[in-house]
Amino acid sequence: MGTKLKAVVGHSNDPDTKVAIAEVIEQCLTALDNTIPQAGILLAALDFDHAEILRCIHQTFPNLQLIGGTTSGEMSSVLEFEQDSVVLLLLCSDEIEFYTAVGYHVSSDPVAIAHETVQAIQAQTHQPVALCITTPESLTTSGVLILQGLQQALGTQVPIIGGTTCDQWQFKQTYQFFGQEVLSDALPILLISGPILLGHGLSTGWTPIGKKGIATKVLGNVLYEVDGQPALEFYRDYLGDIPPTPAYRLAVFEPNRDSWYMRTSNGAYNEAFGSISFFGDIPPLSEIQVVGADRDRIVDSARLSMRQALEHYPGTQPTVALLLSCTGRIHVLGTRTKQEYQVLQAEMPAGVTCAGFYTYGEIAPLQPNGEAQFHNETFVTLLLGVE
Repeated sequence: MGTKLKAVVGHSNDPDTKVAIAEVIEQCLTALDNTIPQAGILLAALDFDHAEILRCIHQTFPNLQLIGGTTSGEMSSVLEFEQDSVVLLLLCSDEIEFYTAVGYHVSSDPVAIAHETVQAIQAQTHQPVALCITTPESLTTSGVLILQGLQQALGTQVPIIGGTTCDQWQFKQTYQFFGQEVLSDALPILLISGPILLGHGLSTGWTPIGKKGIATKVLGNVLYEVDGQPALEFYRDYLGDIPPTPAYRLAVFEPNRDSWYMRTSNGAYNEAFGSISFFGDIPPLSEIQVVGADRDRIVDSARLSMRQALEHYPGTQPTVALLLSCTGRIHVLGTRTKQEYQVLQAEMPAGVTCAGFYTYGEIAPLQPNGEAQFHNETFVTLLLGVE
């Protein structure tokens, strides 16, 4: 009897790198029960020796196709929500194919490098690509442009799910993992082909409030003017004179689209220009609206994300759940952050292996079979299985 799809996870919160990765590998080996994994996703807090972790993984699983990156919080079905921990998700299948590649120096030309990274492995696939998972750089380049290049290469029918890497709100340097390499300014991708079943869901818990405005002057992720007035003035109608912080959140409605996605300020602003910088690009002439939320609704959005993923999942029993939440949500929820995992557990079928992390930006389509979108402040659930 072959392995259709098996997922195992190891998770340790030991602060010592060697102890942590030894625990993680031991948990994985026990759960694998002599099955050999083909692919892995490593999610690790900033302060570990990442090269040592990758070396130990490679020593144990020398042929593993591995991607991953640094996080601002980690989740799994072993320890639920943690910070300063290490998670390793391993995937095994005789029917599904896994392929990894990496784009280096992605900031030099994010669209072209993303496109080339996909093309580098598309030729190797024996079956149509069904899914792309990615853990790219967040600080040196635009996640929106990376996504544009990936989608161009894959076509609009292939869903792209992922999260940009973090450095625990320091905004200095994040790290991406590929095989045994610890990188920055890189784009690791995992392509999955074959008869995989998937369903995804996403929810924010935030509600647009007040009047809409048009982004009349914007350059990438810097919003200069709304309705011809300085962006800071647009905000001050709602928030008074508090300086821009990550509390400055916007709903973005692209032209001719009903659905919206979130943008969060990275705290940078220019009083002279009246401009505010965000974690993701804002399309020129899109409609924007200030958003508000309470903690109960934000926590509950994790549950709604899981429920939506289950509704979209075409099979009966998913094997694995990949969870992505925004670091900005930790800053709003504080000690209640752990409840995100707890509330979605109530919706989750028994026996599903979970792994996930807190990101600087989430990547997922707004709708099933839709083009992927770059999000902030959003909880994304991806369910995978084989019938």
